[in-house]
Amino acid sequence: MPDDAQAGLTAANEVFLLYPGVGPDPKMPPERAFTALDGAVAGTTMLRNVSVPSVTVFKPDPAKANGVGVIVAPGGGWQILAWEHEGVWLAQWLAARGYTAFLLKYRLGATPADDAEFAKGRAAPRPDMTVIKSADLPRSIAALMPGQRNLAKRAAAVEDGRAALTQIRARASEFGIDPARIGMIGFSAGAFLTVSVALDSGGAPLLFAAPIYGGETAGAAVPADAPPLFTAAAGDDRMLVRVVEGLYRDWVEADRPAEMHIYTRGGHGFGLAVQDKPVDKWLNLFGDWLVDQGFS
Repeated sequence: MPDDAQAGLTAANEVFLLYPGVGPDPKMPPERAFTALDGAVAGTTMLRNVSVPSVTVFKPDPAKANGVGVIVAPGGGWQILAWEHEGVWLAQWLAARGYTAFLLKYRLGATPADDAEFAKGRAAPRPDMTVIKSADLPRSIAALMPGQRNLAKRAAAVEDGRAALTQIRARASEFGIDPARIGMIGFSAGAFLTVSVALDSGGAPLLFAAPIYGGETAGAAVPADAPPLFTAAAGDDRMLVRVVEGLYRDWVEADRPAEMHIYTRGGHGFGLAVQDKPVDKWLNLFGDWLVDQGFS
């Protein structure tokens, strides 16, 4: 995690449920936390089997507070949440810079209740996408993850994203933020959630949308008041790099502000993990973009 993520902030000091009084889904195994075992994110905390969505609030030092709220949506293919390196660490980074961060825990699809069975499934071989020509890489999430079950999981996540935005706006004065100055950043599955909310927030538009290595319009028109967009991905992310490029194209062709960074190396799911690769630079550029746009 960035060295200064802990600077000048208070602890996460509130968790609120999106749907108070609604308990766990009886069809879902119990929610579990687990630790990633390999790659750049080894040792970080992940969540699975989330059926009670919530928001964790990270408040900045009052002396640094800028009145801007940011909803953070981790990714994980709608099966897990990369809770730490795509969630907590970014919320802390934002709070250190004066933003009030709202870490979204949205509903997921079910995974095996047994930890060993779940781990076995995670270790199963994945398709080798390096054999696919660059021109033939997926250009939509449906091409990568077909099926109605995936659509249902995505719809539930988007519903939770809109509910979070609505509740945060209603309580903006409590959080010390301007209800008209709330943006959203999401990773992978959380990026698709972010774009869906940016396209249709259920109310006033987001202040900004920052879908990282994911997100698509899926043919929907980009509204005339769509928020400024920041997006980043790695060129060797062969699952979603073409999808991200398509999202950027849709935004700029609708004459909406957009900035895209495609790094040579970094893979998929890098979040705030440090890999000593070009993609490590994205977070500082995002911070610069927020300042340039007047969102600080």
